[in-house]
Amino acid sequence: MTHSPEQSQFVVQLHDATTLHFDLRLRFGDILRSWAVPKGPSLDPSVRRLAVPVDDHQLSAGDFEGVHEGSSRGTGAVIIWDEGSAQILHEEPDHLSFVLEGSKLTGGFALTKTGERRWILVKVRDDHARTGSDIVAEQPFSIRSGKTVYEVANDDASPG
Repeated sequence: MTHSPEQSQFVVQLHDATTLHFDLRLRFGDILRSWAVPKGPSLDPSVRRLAVPVDDHQLSAGDFEGVHEGSSRGTGAVIIWDEGSAQILHEEPDHLSFVLEGSKLTGGFALTKTGERRWILVKVRDDHARTGSDIVAEQPFSIRSGKTVYEVANDDASPG
């Protein structure tokens, strides 16, 4: 369904759970729709990233940075890798296009369903696209604390 662009927010959290992965979360009303992106987002339009839908989250989940212990959502260290405003451009059951204005991710992106629990995240070719870049490797730090996910994990493990 195409409609007038809807202002929203997004957050990308890097979560060191069973496997290290990025969680892309887009605000829809009072929930965060979420996708686990194992290799993280890319600014290179030729790079396609697997995005696995996960359960919706409460808005408060998007503010979490620290270490989850014994959580039903998974354990491990979490950093807020990026966040900002989002504009939802196009929404259908099998396709979502949006523009992000974050510290690391800017410009157009699209999520397209390719299987039962399989979506593909791509960067749209626009002025913010960076062919050959690897934003995940270039900028591994939290935009809030400046720490890596490993530093957050070690801080929590340190005796108080």
